[in-house]
Amino acid sequence: METTGKVKKGAGGRKGGGPRKKAVSRSARAGLQFPVGRIGRYLKVGRYAQRVGTGAPVYMAAVLEYLAAEVLELAGNAARDNKKSRIIPRHVLLAVRNDEELGKLLDGVTIAHGGVLPNINPVLLPKKTGGDKEPKSPSKATKSPRKAAAA
Repeated sequence: METTGKVKKGAGGRKGGGPRKKAVSRSARAGLQFPVGRIGRYLKVGRYAQRVGTGAPVYMAAVLEYLAAEVLELAGNAARDNKKSRIIPRHVLLAVRNDEELGKLLDGVTIAHGGVLPNINPVLLPKKTGGDKEPKSPSKATKSPRKAAAA
């Protein structure tokens, strides 16, 4: 029997259409959780440039994953400080606004249901006098000089 040099259609360059290797995603190759292929597709469809290099979506996925991990870690700490086991938008806001670099990055961003940072202007706080301790109730107060002289 004579074998012809023909390759099966759709064999992808494999002689005789042998067993196919298991596909490995670009995210797995780069050791990332964020989807490199999807980000690459968005870069192409968004027409940010005529051409998109192979390294661009990998780099961008790595940066986005780092930022997400940073925000989630700080928000988790804020949730734990508030004795909660679940992160809510308030915790994300507290995490972002209390971190100098993330605060600068997300300066003009409004986080829905985040509220505001607790802040009271020092001018509005009650004044504290140095050594004078005022009595707690007027009945225990010492009499004024006029009343003392009259008595």
